[in-house]
Amino acid sequence: MNTDQKPGARTSGEHLSFWIDTVDPIQFSPLNEDRTADVVVVGAGISGLSVAYNLAKAGKKVIVLEDGFVGSGETGRTTAHLSNALDDSYTEIEHYHGEEGARIAAESHTEAINFIERTVQEEGIDCDFERLNGYLFLHPTDQPETLNQEFAASHRAGIDTHRLAQVPGFAKDEGQCLQFPNQAQFHPMKYLKGLTDAFVRLGGEIFTETRVTEVREDGVKTDQYTVTAADVVVATNTPINDLFTMHTKQWPYRTYVVGVKIPKGSVPTALWWDTGDQESEWVSQPYTYVRLQRLDAESDLVICGGHDHKTGQADEEDVPETDRYPLLIDWIREHFPMATEVVYRWSGQVMEPLDAMAFIGKNPGNDHIYIVTGDSGNGMTHGTIAGLLIPDLILGRENPWAKLYDPSRISLKVTGDYLKETGNFTKQLADFFMGSQVDDVNDLTNGQGAIINSGLQKIAAYRDEQGELHTHSALCPHMGCVVQWNADEKSFDCPCHGSRFTGKGVVVNGPAASDLKAVTISA
Repeated sequence: MNTDQKPGARTSGEHLSFWIDTVDPIQFSPLNEDRTADVVVVGAGISGLSVAYNLAKAGKKVIVLEDGFVGSGETGRTTAHLSNALDDSYTEIEHYHGEEGARIAAESHTEAINFIERTVQEEGIDCDFERLNGYLFLHPTDQPETLNQEFAASHRAGIDTHRLAQVPGFAKDEGQCLQFPNQAQFHPMKYLKGLTDAFVRLGGEIFTETRVTEVREDGVKTDQYTVTAADVVVATNTPINDLFTMHTKQWPYRTYVVGVKIPKGSVPTALWWDTGDQESEWVSQPYTYVRLQRLDAESDLVICGGHDHKTGQADEEDVPETDRYPLLIDWIREHFPMATEVVYRWSGQVMEPLDAMAFIGKNPGNDHIYIVTGDSGNGMTHGTIAGLLIPDLILGRENPWAKLYDPSRISLKVTGDYLKETGNFTKQLADFFMGSQVDDVNDLTNGQGAIINSGLQKIAAYRDEQGELHTHSALCPHMGCVVQWNADEKSFDCPCHGSRFTGKGVVVNGPAASDLKAVTISA
């Protein structure tokens, strides 16, 4: 199984995804002086680069800043479904946003797929883009009425779904399903490489290994330098410029992925996903999602994801992070018995908005700061929608999608879920009173981390593979919650708002914009 970091790779976890592992790192020089631009974009994933590319096409001078490499955040850890069938169903979207809102959601995600296809053709990007069918089937805990409702709601939204008596491509009979025609898939890192090359040809500039520490109306500050700009776009999965407001509207979840070989051509290419676990304690109702990917001359890869949980809270279900991969492998072998070797495993982080739609537009309270967040399970299309919507807002053009995705929107229909998620957040504050996870830091083996008590301090302790001990405050610098050790990705994860840090205390996911504070303890 390929789980080790390859030389030069940068990604926000211990495990390499298939996408990161099969391209050369996309890196540029760090920022080394003060600069000016029309627009500065923070984040070089699909959201940031889609925005930057379209603004550059419109003649704007754009600078992109990225604290890792291009795609080293969540874009490189996706499963890269391109779908107008959203994980928050059209039944739910219609409930929150009405029939017109559901229609706009369908229209915008459809156009996002079309935009990617056009860009692939216009820029000559070799990224395995392929049109195919998608199939929605029932989770074992769900009832047929769910498919009936979704069939009707998707048609009202303008999507030509079809009923099928069984799921194509599966060895196990899962019963009836809905077919969503004309979906797509691609290799996200190859696409980002092509988008990056096109952006640079248009005069855009990218600086990697450059961390933004402050976002202002007139630009951003890094550790050493300033980029002054008329407009700022924060495309960092979850906003690093916002302390509180946006983090009451969405919640972080970790999702798990495995890649297993199957004989080439033994299964037709398609996208598959179920309706979600109706008995889950999580508001998001985790679901299983599957696709194929070309691997080599003999094999394809089944890429299967699921078994989500709130970030930093795997223990709530008594299923450790590392135990979630075997559950996915068992599912693959049940549905694709020809599957052979497990060659990849990784996890990613998604932000689940309370009302089913992403937040794309002006940051609440700001005139020249724009944000992209709340991707849910549709980050590739939501990020591309941002690339179409935010340039329109900056350029003063009308866009019919603006109201649906407005970050300032307030929904009065999310009260139950809001109270449940807020209660979960409050519950995490009790971590201040938990005991040490190991009796002594000397008990930590190489590659192991834990939260320990040292006097009145909570300490995030990690012993690296060379045996060196690293100790930091366990309080997340965003809002002071106690981080938790993730033994799978070798990271300290905040269970409140999803900030994540390496074992050595370096921030790899916002909303925290700074590292864990180093502390010294007696070992």
